[in-house]
Amino acid sequence: QVQLVESGGGLVQPGGSLRLSCAASGSIFSSNDMGWYRQAPGKPRELVAYITSSNTTTYVDSVKGRFTISRDNAKNTVALQMNSLKPEDTAVYYCRLRGALINYWGQGTQVTVSS
Repeated sequence: QVQLVESGGGLVQPGGSLRLSCAASGSIFSSNDMGWYRQAPGKPRELVAYITSSNTTTYVDSVKGRFTISRDNAKNTVALQMNSLKPEDTAVYYCRLRGALINYWGQGTQVTVSS
């Protein structure tokens, strides 16, 4: 069983920055892909950023140039650096560990961008 624990959410003003972190238990982290997703009230969950086991990254168009996903396999963590935040970035952010036969989600962390 894998547990994912997100941290780093909070309230930030427009234009500000936050860094989310997701810590994974277990020994399967480095061989699987990781992703950050978000869900705003009344909207479906969407992919924000994705990093494969070989460090290939993908971003949704709305965050390109502002967000950066990275992973540290030695620490079993994946981070999402969010810069130039906008009110429309407000959502609950979830990390996900995905492999060929496995799929785990964290409990989510709230990010609110407001003045």
